[in-house]
Formats: sequence, C-alpha cells, structure tokens
Amino acid sequence: MTTLYLMRHGETVDNVNQIMQGQTQGELTANGFRQAAQVSEEWKDRHLDAIVASDLKRAIDTATVIAAPHHLDVITTPLLRERDWGGFTGRYIPELKHEVWPDDIESLEDLLSRAGAFLDYVRDTFPGKEVLAVGHGIINKAIQAVYYGKAMNEIQRMMNAEVRELKL
Repeated sequence: MTTLYLMRHGETVDNVNQIMQGQTQGELTANGFRQAAQVSEEWKDRHLDAIVASDLKRAIDTATVIAAPHHLDVITTPLLRERDWGGFTGRYIPELKHEVWPDDIESLEDLLSRAGAFLDYVRDTFPGKEVLAVGHGIINKAIQAVYYGKAMNEIQRMMNAEVRELKL
C-alpha cells in the first residue's frame, strides 16, 4: 500500500492579498517559508521515499525546504497544478463572488480527471512507498474528492502547510 501525504504549499503573497493565483508561479511569504520549515522540522525523522510537488514555484519552494533533511530531490508534475482560473487569475477574490464565470476556467470535470490521474500516477510510480506531495488548495480538494468518492464541497478546505494522509 502506498501512503500519500497530501500537503498544501506554504502561505503566499497572493494568499495574504486574496488574489486568485491559479496557475501563476506565486511567491511564498516569510511566514510561508516558516510554515515549510516547521513541517520540515516535524518530518525530519520520518521516513519518506519521495517528495513530489506541483511544477509551480510556490509548491516547489515549499517541497524543497521539506526535502532538505531527507536528501531527496523534488519531483515535479503538472498534474498537481492548481486549477486554471482563466480570466479570474490575478483578480481580487472578494470581487468575484457574483461574477459570471468566464469560459476559460478549467472545468470541474477536467479538474477531477486530473486529480484521478495524479492518484494513478502516485500508485503506479511509487507502489508501497511513503510519498509527500505538495499541491494547492483546490487541486488537493479535488484529489480528496476523487479518493473519498465525494463532492468537492464535502471536502474541508486545507490550510497552508496542512498535511493529510491518504492510503492508496
């Protein structure tokens, strides 16, 4: 059985400013780096076979801090990228509440398909291993929705640097 530790990246500048990041690279705040360092410290003596991250900078930076004491390279995959928010990307989130969604937002079906593909990737690539994967709020929610067979709105939001365990 593969154990997947699913983590959300550390706090970013856009998280603090309530900006829809989507698939932009993002920059960790000083607090975001502290969050990553805290997880790294808590997990330094825990066995990990692999550390996987979204190919976006904010996830890679978080994963790199955690990988250091394990002497592991960070493996990146676009399967873990955040949802593509299309025309909402870069906008102030509170202003989007009553807006009509633009056609260029990644569909829920495509997001859930990508989440399922990520779970398959982890199962196939790391059978019987312990894997920490650093992703983003919405893709992590989609991964858990697929894993548990639930609707996205039934999955509790992950906080920055939060880790959840899934047995694959």
